[in-house]
Amino acid sequence: MIRTPLRPLARILRARETGENPDAIEAENRAQRHAAIQERARGSARTRLFFMSCAFALAFGTVGAKMGVLAASQPSEPRVQTSGAQIISQRADITDRHGRVLATNLLTHSLYAHPQQMVEPERAARELVRIFPDLKLERMLKDFTGKRTFVWIKKKISPEQMQAVHDIGEPGLLFGPREMRLYPNGHIAAHVLGGATFGKEDVASAEVVGVAGVEKAFDQWLRDPANDGAPLTLSLDLTVQAAMEEVLSNGMKVMNAKGATGVLMEVKTGEIVAMASLPDFDPNDRPRPLLKGDPSDSPLFNRAVQGQYELGSTFKIFPVAQAIDLGLIGPATMINTQSPMRIGKYLINDFHNYGGKLSVADIIAKSSNVGTVRIAQLLGPERQRDFLESLGLFEPTPIEMSEGPTGKPLVPQRWPAVTSATVAFGHGLAASPLHLAAAYATIANDGNRVRPTLVHGRSMRAGEPVLSPSAAHTAMQLLRKVVTHGTARQANVEGYEVAGKTGTADKPRPTGGYYKDKNVTTFASAFPVSAPQYVLVVTLDEPSVGLAGGGESRTAGTTVAPVAGELIRRVAPLLGLRPTTETQLPMVERPLPDRLRLVSN
Repeated sequence: MIRTPLRPLARILRARETGENPDAIEAENRAQRHAAIQERARGSARTRLFFMSCAFALAFGTVGAKMGVLAASQPSEPRVQTSGAQIISQRADITDRHGRVLATNLLTHSLYAHPQQMVEPERAARELVRIFPDLKLERMLKDFTGKRTFVWIKKKISPEQMQAVHDIGEPGLLFGPREMRLYPNGHIAAHVLGGATFGKEDVASAEVVGVAGVEKAFDQWLRDPANDGAPLTLSLDLTVQAAMEEVLSNGMKVMNAKGATGVLMEVKTGEIVAMASLPDFDPNDRPRPLLKGDPSDSPLFNRAVQGQYELGSTFKIFPVAQAIDLGLIGPATMINTQSPMRIGKYLINDFHNYGGKLSVADIIAKSSNVGTVRIAQLLGPERQRDFLESLGLFEPTPIEMSEGPTGKPLVPQRWPAVTSATVAFGHGLAASPLHLAAAYATIANDGNRVRPTLVHGRSMRAGEPVLSPSAAHTAMQLLRKVVTHGTARQANVEGYEVAGKTGTADKPRPTGGYYKDKNVTTFASAFPVSAPQYVLVVTLDEPSVGLAGGGESRTAGTTVAPVAGELIRRVAPLLGLRPTTETQLPMVERPLPDRLRLVSN
């Protein structure tokens, strides 16, 4: 750069000629030089400030844009990270149909030890045994003073227990956070829920997995992070479930029964509103399964689903309804009920002597074995077998429980005349109370097949027709007469139009034959009969009730019927049913061919 001199010679000489001061020229040039220097400095500063402003604007703009994108986006990235974790600890809640919690998660802690870090292992062992009485002192001392570097002490502890361990002051005792499964209602709906335990686990977390019931059946769904924490909504009603369990428990005590079970189902949807099996258990402290003996002796045994019982006279409505549908009989048709009846080398008797003839309506009301067998003979073994199969009595129910597939009915491989006869009055074919509830719901549903479900609001395909609506209606009227004038009068609850059938069946011996003093009593019902909404099945295992005049009774009419009546009286208002004044609906009577009239007579 060429700089302008402060005292240019030409100007100095000219100034001297004109008498000007040369120093003024120097001052002027110096001022111009300083002004030029300052102008260049200001330009450079402006350039630096411009570029710095652009850099800051770009940086803050990038951060702001990223924050805006994160705020407006769905939190998909955290779900992906969670699903890829080695141990998935989050598990969805289970609720009843009204959103009340049946199973949820609780944050708790595990307790473990690093013996090599302990200062006073003997004292720590004694203090732990004092806090946890189920621990063995000898085992603790061996683990803490040996060569082990890690010892599990408790997989889950309460806050109070955690504080007590803290107070020991032992650095080798450590805690790990984890979730545990909590059932806030204790025993209520224990068999439906099943229970859960820990799968994969480490000191910082544990995987909760289902071991039975809906917890196991829906295990993958409950652990799936893609469900975004949505609860599994069951069809159960917690209030109705609690009432059922209370009534059944009291009924067991009064009737001196070994066990009891109940199933309450919606007729149209097949949704199970309540299902109980007693004795039960607390899923928060699930007992160990039996390794030998009768499985039904364990409180884990679900009698409603797994129990396979000969359900006695509750089956009698099936051949009668089928024969009515085929036009073979009507409610007023007279049937030969002369007892005993011989089939091959076997004799079939009635509990009472009903004389030579009964109408079809009285055969159901009085529960005549002989009359029911006569009607089954009109059907023939093949048609009878096909009808029972169409009711779902030959296959496990599609219930959403891990025990569902194990509840396969015990069906005779051969179906000769004697089998057809005994099955007609509920012997020789063993099914669960849930099977019976679904079959009765099919009749109550205008003859359309009903399949039970435990999921609320699930879209179910329409059931295929099994009976005509008129035959189903007539069958319901026959069952209503059982309650008003027959063997189930103790189940008649005024205002709720209960229709049902009692059934008493001797229990089979494991070695063959039947016990003479042990039986299973069942009452299967639907209400209100004018527009059936609910089906209820109650079963008592080995009941016995004392009679006023001495002795004891084991029949369904005196044992299970009053228990079922009390249960309907308790739950009907909870279901929103109002007592009504009953109007007797007429039965549908079909004309019969003369040939069949002769056969039936």
